[in-house]
Amino acid sequence: MANDFDLMLIANVLPILLQYLPVTLEILVCSILFGMLLGIVVAIPKLLQIPILKQIVTVYISFIRGTPILIQLFLVFYGIPAILKLVHIDVTRMDAIYFVMITYTFSNAAAFAEIFRAAILTIDKGQMEAALSVGLNRAQAFFRIILPQALRVAFPNMSNTMISSLKDTSLAFSIGVMDMVGRGETLIASTTRALEIYLALSIVYYFIVMLLEKVLKRNERYLNRYMKEIATS
Repeated sequence: MANDFDLMLIANVLPILLQYLPVTLEILVCSILFGMLLGIVVAIPKLLQIPILKQIVTVYISFIRGTPILIQLFLVFYGIPAILKLVHIDVTRMDAIYFVMITYTFSNAAAFAEIFRAAILTIDKGQMEAALSVGLNRAQAFFRIILPQALRVAFPNMSNTMISSLKDTSLAFSIGVMDMVGRGETLIASTTRALEIYLALSIVYYFIVMLLEKVLKRNERYLNRYMKEIATS
C-alpha cells in the first residue's frame, strides 16, 4: 500500500538531512557567541543601576521573554528592511540566514544577560573589597576574581540556553533558510511522506542535543575542578 510506513526511507534521507547540519550549527554558534557578548552589555545597566538604560534593557528582556521566537523572527525579517528603507538602505536581497542569526542573537542576549546578572549577584561583595585592598583595580578584580566564580555559577543555565537555542534553529526554514528542516520540507513535498521525514529530523536533532549535552557537562565538570584548584592554591 502507498501509505505503508517506509522505514528504509528514514535511513535514506538521514544522509541528505545531515548535509545541511553545517547551516544549523553556523546559526547556533554565531547566535551564541554574539548573544553572550551582547548579553554582557545588556546586563551592565541593571548591575550598575544606570538610570534610563536600566529601564530600556528591562523592557527589552521582558519583550523577548514574553513573545514567541517565531514572532521575533518575522519581526526582524520584515522590520529591519522596513526601518533601513527609511534611510535608503536596501537589504531585501540579504540572505535570510543573517536575519535568523540577528533574531537568535537578540533572543540569546536577553537570556544570557539575566543569567550573567544573577550569577554575579551571588558572589559575595566582600570579595571585591578584598581584591581592592590587596592592590587590584576594579577591572582586574572583576575579571580575575568575580567573573570566574560567576561563570561557574552561570554555566548550567548557559548550557540550557544553548540547548534551547539549538532546538529553536528548526524555525529558520520559516523565512526560507535551507537548513535541515528546510530540506526536510522539500523532501516531504517531493515524497509526500511527512511522517518518515519528521522522524528522521527528530533522530538527527535528538543525537545532536545528546552530544551537545555531554560536551557541556564535561566542560562544567572541568570548570568546577579548575575553580576548586584555584581556591585551594
